[in-house]
Amino acid sequence: MNRTKLACSIATALLIVASLPALAQGADLQKVLSQIDAASQRFQSAQADFTWDQFTAVVQSHEITTGTIAFRRAGGGTEMMADVKTDNGQPAPKDILYKNGELAYYQPTIKQQTIFSAGANRQQYEGFLTLGFGGSGKDLAANWNVNFQGMESIDGTQTAKLDLTPKQTGGNQMFTHITIWIDPTRAISLKQVFFQESGDTRTAVYSNIQMNQVPASAFVLKVPRDVQTSRK
Repeated sequence: MNRTKLACSIATALLIVASLPALAQGADLQKVLSQIDAASQRFQSAQADFTWDQFTAVVQSHEITTGTIAFRRAGGGTEMMADVKTDNGQPAPKDILYKNGELAYYQPTIKQQTIFSAGANRQQYEGFLTLGFGGSGKDLAANWNVNFQGMESIDGTQTAKLDLTPKQTGGNQMFTHITIWIDPTRAISLKQVFFQESGDTRTAVYSNIQMNQVPASAFVLKVPRDVQTSRK
């Protein structure tokens, strides 16, 4: 073999070796997405305790919110009910309901409810809601560039760590990327981190997860008649 052919053979071999990790990651990602697809077909509802950590980079501060949250699939869409219990360790009752393309934010202590319409952004809103709560692997792959970062154990559960960047660039993107730790056998996230261009992050951790036991009555706001309601 002459030197030119030898050099070409070595270069080809190096390219093949270099591509093996990417090929392996692609196969692992497809396996995870397929598992999520299968679990998504079984998903009806889920409820969990949550801790939300909103980090503001410019002042290096954390705002910790705790409560319970529930999701359910209904009428081809997704409903979500969050019952906020505390802010930074202090009682701060609030209810947040997303249903039929509207987000209702109820503050019982000041007797005020604000309703926001998702409007043309309904699909985007519901895409965030199902990001690890019953969403399919096909939807993930369709809406995000998905980077598989390996398997990690969270509270004894094996999760797939997926880093997501939006496929649509430009415009009013809320987040530069999102990392989720998802149990592919249940299509449920145990942890999510949302990254903003400002350096701010929002970290959500979910625990005490119960599957397919949430009644439809849980997705109704009980608002007294004397509550002031505004729409935006």
